Amino acid sequence: MTRRVAVAAPNAAAADAAAAIAGAGGNAVDAAIAASLVTMVNEVGIVSLSSGGFATVQPAGGSAPVTVDGWMDMPGRRTADQPRIQPGQGTWDVETEYGGGVTITVGPGSVATHGAIAAFEETHRRWGSVPWRELVGPAIDVARGGFVLGSASRYYLQYVRDSIFGWDEGSRTALHDPETGLRDGSLVVPDLADTLEHVAEAGPRTMYEGDLARAISDDVLVRGGLLSRADLAGYEPVVRPSLRVEVGPWTLGTNPPPAVGGAVVAAMLRLMNGRGLDDRGHLVAVQRRVLGERLRVFDHSDDLARDAAAFLDLIDRDGLAVLESGSTAHVSATDTDGNACAITVSSGYGSGMIAAGTGIWLNNCLGEPELNPRGLHGLEPGTRLLSNMAPTVGHDRDGASLAIGSPGADRITTAIAQVIAGFLSGLDLQAATDHPRLHLHRAGCPDEELKVEHEPTMYFGGVGATLRDREGRLHAAADPRREGATRIVTAQ
Repeated sequence: MTRRVAVAAPNAAAADAAAAIAGAGGNAVDAAIAASLVTMVNEVGIVSLSSGGFATVQPAGGSAPVTVDGWMDMPGRRTADQPRIQPGQGTWDVETEYGGGVTITVGPGSVATHGAIAAFEETHRRWGSVPWRELVGPAIDVARGGFVLGSASRYYLQYVRDSIFGWDEGSRTALHDPETGLRDGSLVVPDLADTLEHVAEAGPRTMYEGDLARAISDDVLVRGGLLSRADLAGYEPVVRPSLRVEVGPWTLGTNPPPAVGGAVVAAMLRLMNGRGLDDRGHLVAVQRRVLGERLRVFDHSDDLARDAAAFLDLIDRDGLAVLESGSTAHVSATDTDGNACAITVSSGYGSGMIAAGTGIWLNNCLGEPELNPRGLHGLEPGTRLLSNMAPTVGHDRDGASLAIGSPGADRITTAIAQVIAGFLSGLDLQAATDHPRLHLHRAGCPDEELKVEHEPTMYFGGVGATLRDREGRLHAAADPRREGATRIVTAQ
């Protein structure tokens, strides 16, 4: 039987990349990686090659789902031939009206050890079906031929083009037009296509060892950051069984600890107890209890796996009684073989700097308090940062398979949980994605605020979901809140 692949991606170029790979014989995993690589080119300010991320895969045949952790590590490992590293240096704070008002820590000292490309390598090695170089090809074409900023990038950059992306000369030159401010039309980032060519030919490990890795580290260090060659050379993705949650006939697998996002999604889905989205009071109570637990326990835990398991056990035992007592891109892909792949990646708000000679905008994930609650440089080198990301896959008893995820910072978990709850209550996948959402901001705090969506806005996430239904038909849903795109492709 000829394989067919469904994909939901953040933009049309990424969806086209997935379609090209699927049309050439690639499976859902291949398609999702190719689309994610394109987002690292054209979703400027949101993701880049200096990203961390997670890939959750439901392999064909119904075996247990697996998550590949390629999230950010705390840098700061020492080597004899590198300058002395001084924690606490190389950063400054920027205040912006983006997102209703955010203070962002940027600069070389905010750059964490990236892991997304290492995760892609491991995911491709285990489940991919076409050569690595072919997966990078569409991203090379987009970088060399130029691209137009998507709506999410343009919206964000309108707030921070000068304060974050204007202090570094390479970044300013790439993005700024002397007359109009932010560049219109086709954007070509110097050196980026050549860097991608190198990643394609030399392999993913070149982001961690060799000339490219040295160029990234050396530029960060000379400007006062922490990212050493030893940090990059020592980085390894971690493969874990996904956190499983049973909801009706579905077995879902989501991002396990030490990430926090999957545990939050799992808890919300269990507490939804099969209800749909019309019971607003119940949905608020669920968010208040679960997001409050995150704020009170999860964000400060010294053993998140233990504390998340204890909370989920409490939910299973006491059910609804528990309620009475807390920047990103996503790609989903599913194929007719039964593979489902959900990939979420992020470079934070961006440090503002391009590593000299590489075309790579570097992340600022050390500068996000929500991801690093123990302080800017408060973790031991090599420690994984926290993450809200919750790429989720699943299968039901009759052979259907699902991939779903979302960008959206602390709204990632509430967006995913609400779409899954709507789908399981009988809405089709697109209707569940379109349905208005709510989010309890700062749940459990004296200044908590219930934000209710009256018209689609990117504040409430950007869910992408794909489905192989029980009859073997493929479906794909893109969120109207962002510039998402879907494709369903038959291999040639």
